[in-house]
Amino acid sequence: MRTAYASSSSYDPWYNLAIEEYLLNHVAENEIILYLWQNDNTVVIGKHQNAWKECACKELESEGGKLARRLSGGGAVYHDLGNLNFTFVMDRKLYDLERQLHVLLLAVRNLGIEAEFSGRNDLTVEGKKFSGNAFCFKSRSAYHHGTILVDTDMNRLARYLRVSKEKIASKGVDVKSVRSRVVNLARLNPEITIEAVRQSVKESFAQVYGEYSREIQFDGDSEEILRLYQKYASWEWRYGETPDFDISLRNRFDWGEIELCLSIDEGLIKKAVIYSDAIDCGLVEALAESLQGIPFRKDVIIERVGCIEGAGMRSFVRDLLGWLGAREF
Repeated sequence: MRTAYASSSSYDPWYNLAIEEYLLNHVAENEIILYLWQNDNTVVIGKHQNAWKECACKELESEGGKLARRLSGGGAVYHDLGNLNFTFVMDRKLYDLERQLHVLLLAVRNLGIEAEFSGRNDLTVEGKKFSGNAFCFKSRSAYHHGTILVDTDMNRLARYLRVSKEKIASKGVDVKSVRSRVVNLARLNPEITIEAVRQSVKESFAQVYGEYSREIQFDGDSEEILRLYQKYASWEWRYGETPDFDISLRNRFDWGEIELCLSIDEGLIKKAVIYSDAIDCGLVEALAESLQGIPFRKDVIIERVGCIEGAGMRSFVRDLLGWLGAREF
């Protein structure tokens, strides 16, 4: 196995996400890459989220911030220079969540903080979240990325992120105390800095995976990176379509929220758009595909959803069938 290290000196989320996808496209066989980066005053939403519902977009942009959409699933997060982002990019055969999380937990513990993995994608200290994680899988490569809150502006985080009442209620937290669910590492140990965390993650990665085989340098004028940058910066990618839908069905499950938005014409589902913070992007994409073009009839919809197949999807499908079966539409 080979290891590599990459970093970005830019604070532009569209550029940093372009670099991330570039690495995903070019990671070598039997290689794992640690990529560390920062964004300034940014809200990053999951691949299948509705930007308008997850972010106070006008407030963010009027205050010089940027909205970005990533390739992975999961929920919206706020990034500033008090936050460090990490990405493990690897040959898909090397994907090992437990080992990857060990790098992060070891890095934090080496700074004197006892942390643990909690829920579906969080790292916590005494029940408070300081890191959210998300994942992306391609045919030959994969990445696992996330945030580490060191000294993030919690006032901006709370102002820009729109957390649904259903999500708050599911976690047993009052709507007015959203900030109580997250914590900066510097609050737990004032001596912790971004650079200290960066160095600790680099060292723990080398401890777990071995010394770095190479350091990756980027050519800012690379045609592929420029093309990817244009995608991430585009309105179409960040905001997507916001057409009027005839039907909207929404529910929250243990694995996340989901909203089915359907356009109906002459009894057929002409368009199905699925908004979700589910970690598994494959489920969302398979669900949208299964509904496209079929009659808008409950029995047909349930039959098509029941036919969705894929690794690890059966429990999701059972939840969807139970919900749809109990609804009147």
